[in-house]
Amino acid sequence: MPYDRAQVERIPAMPRADFRVPWPERGIYAVTPEHRSGAELTAAVASAIEHGVRAVQYRDKSVDLERRRRDSEALLEVCRARNVPLIINDDVDLALATGADGVHLGRDDEALAAARSRLGDDAIIGVSCYDEPDRALAAVRNGADYVAFGSFFPSVTKPGAVRATTGLVAAVRPRIGVPIVAIGGITPENAPPLLECGVDLLAVVNAVFGAPDVAQAVRRLARLVS
Repeated sequence: MPYDRAQVERIPAMPRADFRVPWPERGIYAVTPEHRSGAELTAAVASAIEHGVRAVQYRDKSVDLERRRRDSEALLEVCRARNVPLIINDDVDLALATGADGVHLGRDDEALAAARSRLGDDAIIGVSCYDEPDRALAAVRNGADYVAFGSFFPSVTKPGAVRATTGLVAAVRPRIGVPIVAIGGITPENAPPLLECGVDLLAVVNAVFGAPDVAQAVRRLARLVS
């Protein structure tokens, strides 16, 4: 749930960093699970980064604004210390308030142009494109830094999500001049065809944070994109 304007005005902005971490061209993109928060979440993300994650997205759809603020600030500290970008899912206000590296936008979120105007030219903005090549091409024309397709496989995070295909990615890859992210039920076993068709980054939630050993899970995936 995004902050309203009055809430944003009452929250002191984080000091603007002298840099924003650049978006990786290839690698594992870890998306945080909603059932973890606080020190447990921070420790899991730190371990994931140490073992090969190249970008992190903070995703929390709850209405607990204070928790979301605390978690995103703690994760930003972890990510900045390791030179990994932190992206905020859906919430431009939270990204602006915390000084995160960027935002990920879905179909019903703030328009890309408006987000760019508010966050600045150096912010990283990614766009969910589902199974829609035209949406991806429009996002690139409007300045997106990456586009994401999926779900490619059954996903417990979004069980009703539309399905994308490797054929879609292969067809649109020559026309997309930014990194392509694949999401949705990705595991070490089903990931290779995605990389072969032109995907650059694998976005994962449960394959990492639902694993008994986060470090081992990340290493298995990272070997595929190294």
